[in-house]
Amino acid sequence: MDKAFIKGLRLIEALAVSENPRGVTDLAGELGFTKSNVHRLLTTLQHQGYVRQVPPHSTYELTTRLWELGSHVIRRMDLVSLARPAMEKLAAATGETVHLSVLDGTDVLYLDKIESEHHIRAHTRVGQRAPAWSVATGKAMLAHKPDSYLESFVPHFQDYTATSRASLEELQADVAAARANGYAMVLHGEWREGIAAVASAILGPTGELVGAIGMSGPDTRIKRKQLKEFSVHVLEAAHSIEKALGRSTRCLGVRA
Repeated sequence: MDKAFIKGLRLIEALAVSENPRGVTDLAGELGFTKSNVHRLLTTLQHQGYVRQVPPHSTYELTTRLWELGSHVIRRMDLVSLARPAMEKLAAATGETVHLSVLDGTDVLYLDKIESEHHIRAHTRVGQRAPAWSVATGKAMLAHKPDSYLESFVPHFQDYTATSRASLEELQADVAAARANGYAMVLHGEWREGIAAVASAILGPTGELVGAIGMSGPDTRIKRKQLKEFSVHVLEAAHSIEKALGRSTRCLGVRA
């Protein structure tokens, strides 16, 4: 184990439970560290934005950085819980695999999943990542990001399959279609061979991007016509989750 890292965590824990800012000598005495060690750890944490120095006595306290990180975790946990009923309804309506995803940089992260009962189905797992530009939930979420955001994908483009869309121009076209329709479609697997999918973004109470819900299955079973039919159920599922999150207004198709 990394002893320095563990010491840093113990220091953060000590500051987190303290009612008041703490000094170097005070912390060193409680934790059994040398004062130079505590000062070095505090300086590092301060540089990274986790700790701030409180004048005039050169004491230290935590910033809200840890709360900010924790709030992301809590929001994801809340999203999974709130989305589950809509996911179950979508799975029943389509008979296909249903995913709940969030956008993380240039990837989507799968938070939850309901497997299709079909023997042949889309194979993914909770906690897995996928390139956002190559999957339906990713394209749906990118429709709610500024155009400049799409440029960050350029260094990462690659052909995962014969039907991969691996250029900025193709991604821009897919995102434009998702914005116009309110949902994104993948007709043939762009990340994994033979997968068709449709997805819609999930927006929060103030219109902020929260995640996306989508369904997927083999393109031998699901054609363009079926995807368009399934898109109605996907949009209804997204609407239901948004309502649970506290978003009061939404229009099918183009959304503000």
